[in-house]
Order: sequence, then C-alpha cells, then structure tokens
Amino acid sequence: MSALDPVVLFFVLGVAAGLMRSDLRLPSAVYEFVTMVLLLAIGLKGGVELSRQPLAPLVPQMLAVVAMGLLLPLLAYPVLHHAGKLARADAASIAAHYGSVSVGTYAVVAAYLSAQGVAFEEYMPVFVVLLEVPAIVVGILLARGWNAGHRWGELGREIFLGKGVVLLAGGLLIGWVAGADGVQPIGALFFDLFKGILALFLLEMGLIAVSQLGDLRRCGLFLGGFAIGFPLLAALIGGTLGWVLGLSPGGTVVLATLAASASYIAVPAAMRMAVPQANPSLSLAAALGVTFPFNILIGIPLYHAAVRLLYPDGA
Repeated sequence: MSALDPVVLFFVLGVAAGLMRSDLRLPSAVYEFVTMVLLLAIGLKGGVELSRQPLAPLVPQMLAVVAMGLLLPLLAYPVLHHAGKLARADAASIAAHYGSVSVGTYAVVAAYLSAQGVAFEEYMPVFVVLLEVPAIVVGILLARGWNAGHRWGELGREIFLGKGVVLLAGGLLIGWVAGADGVQPIGALFFDLFKGILALFLLEMGLIAVSQLGDLRRCGLFLGGFAIGFPLLAALIGGTLGWVLGLSPGGTVVLATLAASASYIAVPAAMRMAVPQANPSLSLAAALGVTFPFNILIGIPLYHAAVRLLYPDGA
C-alpha cells in the first residue's frame, strides 16, 4: 500500500475536510457499525488461523508479547512524569494509552502488507487482544497504586467486557471454533469488504485527528514530540522482539507497528473510570492528533524499511 493507496487517501481526505471546517461527518450509528465490523473481521481472521494450528507453540510468544505490554507503559511513565512534568495521573493515563494498541493501526498495517505482497502470521490478532489489557492495569497502578481497592471488580468488568475486547476476543473465538469453512458464508461482509470498511473508518479518523489539534497545541511541544518519539522507540522494541521470537519479516513489521500504536478505544474508557482526575484530552490529542496520523502516513513504511535490515534475505 503506497502513500497513494485509496485507503490512506481516505484518511487524508478526512484531515483535509477537518482543516477546511467542512460539515462532513459519519453518522454516529454508521461509525459504530464500521468499528464493530473492523473489530470482528480482525478477530475472525485471527481465529480462523488459530484453528489451523496447535495453540501450545504460541504460548511463549504470547507471554513475551504480554511482557512487552507491561514494559512499554513503565518506560513511558517516567518520561512523561519527570521529563515532561505532567501530573502523576495524566502521565499514567497517557502511558497506558501508549502501552496498549490501536486496532485501526493494525488494520492499516495488515492492508499495507497485503498490498505489498508481504505475508505475515495470520494469528497476529491474538497479540492485539493480549496487548489491550496489561497497559491498562499498569496505568492504574502507576496512577493510584493499590488504592483502587474495592473498585477492581468494576474496573475488571470495564476492561474485559468493553466493546473492543469483547468484539476482538469474540471474533477470535468464533473464527477458532467455526474454522475457515464455517465463516465462509459471512466472508463477503467481514473479509471481501474489509478495505472498503477500513476506508470509511479512516475517513472518520482523519476528521477526529484534526479535532484534537487544538488540545495538542495547548499541551505544548513536549507532548507532540513524545507522540512521535516514543512510538519510534516502541517500534524498535516490538521489531526486535519479533525478530527474537522468530516471526516472519511481515509478522515483525506488524509487532513493531502494534508496539508503536496507541489505544483510543479500550484505554480511554477504562481510564475515565479508574483515574477520573486525568485529563482525557491530553491522551487523545497525542494518540489521535499525532501518533495515529504519523503511523499511517510515515511510521508503517518506516518500520517496514527498518525490518528489511533485520531480514536482508527478504521482507
């Protein structure tokens, strides 16, 4: 998928429309539908792949990915709190966003690699699901310690039964149980139309990204620099981990991209409940105003180019 791919250009269209103050907007019901289809499609595809292979050999990889999900917010927090002078709650909340993942970014990197003819492990959605949760727990602990106390049950419900996790995990389970033949009758919606659905999603993301720029300007240059610099560091960590785990070149690009992404679905909801004193506009301005556009337009091709250095025989 080149910079001129129609899917990327839908994002550019959304950004341009937002900058020109157009009244363009996806109806909320349409946006909800598009998001649900994307989440289910990603889960279904990963589940189908899981049905084709034994789960046990994947366990070491899954544990390593969870460890990465715990590490990233721990690396982000001191930068935000000490170097950036952000309040503890704000630093912890932003760190949780950057330790988790963006499903939209995963969808784009999957489409990018497909267009480039680069294969990758189809079970990567399992990693998407696994990376949703650890950073949320770390972010809460960084902000509140164990003082969250009696609310852990309520928070667990918000984390594990939130829309993103339920649809991703549910899609994985359905794809795993039904297998390729079982999901074939619904493939027209979830697989054949995937890029079209993704294009509509990115159109709305472009509009949302522009809407966050005002908050970003009020946050200062530090947060904007963090929103680019930390994803680059995280991509290096994710790419190195993929290489160590023996993933294919394409799988390594995907893991690097997941590490470099920032959540804007599961984490904001959990942080609003667990750390209400944190300013959500800071996290969303960084994640959606800077990191998401950076990854879509520059980051993914950059990570692909870097992975080629790890796999000189082909990526």
